[in-house]
Amino acid sequence: MILTVTMNPSVDISYPLEKLIINDVNRVADVSKSAGGKGLNVSRVARQLSCKVVATGIIGGTIGEYIQEQLDQQKIQHNFYRTTKESRNCIAILHEGNQTEILEDGPILSDQEETDFLLHFSSMLMDNQISVITISGSLPRGLSQDCYVKMIEHANAKNILVVLDTSGEPFRRVLETTNIRPTVIKPNISELSALEDKAFDGNWKELKAVLEGPRYRDIEWIIVSMGSEGAFAKHHDKYYHVEVPRITAISPVGSGDATVAGIAKALEAGRTDEDLLKMAMTTGVLNTLEERTGYINCENYDFYYEQIKITQI
Repeated sequence: MILTVTMNPSVDISYPLEKLIINDVNRVADVSKSAGGKGLNVSRVARQLSCKVVATGIIGGTIGEYIQEQLDQQKIQHNFYRTTKESRNCIAILHEGNQTEILEDGPILSDQEETDFLLHFSSMLMDNQISVITISGSLPRGLSQDCYVKMIEHANAKNILVVLDTSGEPFRRVLETTNIRPTVIKPNISELSALEDKAFDGNWKELKAVLEGPRYRDIEWIIVSMGSEGAFAKHHDKYYHVEVPRITAISPVGSGDATVAGIAKALEAGRTDEDLLKMAMTTGVLNTLEERTGYINCENYDFYYEQIKITQI
């Protein structure tokens, strides 16, 4: 079973407009609302890949109830920690070929709520069916920057594989805590550049040199996504370049989350290096071909899987 973690989920609201009129009334006829958050996108894609999946994180209020209702409709099992504080909305205004986003920060949580969530999370790991955990996205305000460190520590104690997809200070804290290690990290090239305070352009020698540094020691898999340029990956002492086919993307939003779902499925199945990388990139490509975030068309899976090229460097 795959456990997906979304610490700051939302209801994603889409307002399509022919034209956004500033300082005036804009009426929207076709509104869409969905349960949002990087980990929930992972849940949806994993479910479409026929994985057994359960979603967790922190939710609250009527927005939290709506998120659970949406997951129920999609037949995605969930077990959230409930807080009395309202979860957030995230609004996307689609207008004239542009997307303007209004993102709420979400609730401010307390030290006690962090402690209670970690107890909830630890109790879920008592289920011997959980073999892979994905941890995605940002932390809510109020939680410690070491929250992901604590979660990975619980997973390591249970020998459960962890795929971490985050950025900023929580990511840095994980990498600089030597006694805990995620199984996979999946920074994109921009996130890696921010972490290292150095601009990377996909040069293999530069990437290889930085990933051999002490910060990344003992992390089994490092997959650096590079958008249309594919990915650069390290597995133990082996390095790979992953090429993806040229496509006309409909929406790249959520493709990284779809990639995480592919990684998790491959880890759960014990796939080879080549299979894991091809499965990860295929699910990412399939998501870019859909308007909806966190969805893939599995009928096209084999076609794109065969077009992924893996080269050991």
